[in-house]
Amino acid sequence: MKLASLFSGGKDSTYATYLAKKQGHEIKCLLSIFTKSDESHLLHHPNIQWTKLQAESMQIPQIIINSHSDDTKDELSLLENLLKTAKDDYGIEGLVHGGIKSNFQKDKFEQACSKYGLTVVAPLWNLEPEQYMNDLLQANFIFIMITVSSDGLDDSWLGKTIGDFEIKTLKKLSDKFGFNLNFEGGESETFVIGCPLFSNSIKINQSEKKWDGYRGRFEIVDAELNYNA
Repeated sequence: MKLASLFSGGKDSTYATYLAKKQGHEIKCLLSIFTKSDESHLLHHPNIQWTKLQAESMQIPQIIINSHSDDTKDELSLLENLLKTAKDDYGIEGLVHGGIKSNFQKDKFEQACSKYGLTVVAPLWNLEPEQYMNDLLQANFIFIMITVSSDGLDDSWLGKTIGDFEIKTLKKLSDKFGFNLNFEGGESETFVIGCPLFSNSIKINQSEKKWDGYRGRFEIVDAELNYNA
């Protein structure tokens, strides 16, 4: 099928796009909603502006819309607008998204797609967390943690690249503190800097850490495509 990808730049939406392509689907465009703040219950917020570099590296057109409200109903309306544009301009037949367990997200995305007769593709749905995290590494995904907001996760994780050792450490912490290892509950958000879909990796030139003692954010201040790697 011809699909649009609901794209945030994190591991889930990027890996879902990767799997959909592996399944033989054609990704015609990326749909990104630039949320008002991190209070959104439906969408990913941090560093969303740098998805433009990822889209460029994947050579996939990106349709962007800015949200001025954290209200789920308003965000859903914007998603519907994006879907209509993607259907009109790119002839999409469905939407791929990176949901894993959230029935709230799944229901909302299906509701938006049904309005335009679009099929929902969710290749990550119900994946086992530890296996999924290891699958990311085996597929040569390079990603960093850009937010933390859970007991057991401190500011040392901000900006950290996740490898085998980090997954083992996170598994122990998730068992102890009860957070989702795949961060499905928003315990952390991620940003992909390299993967098989990218022609060039993302080079972060400048960043800032913000930490309030419990929650933290790794903000990318300046970045570019790495043409030398």
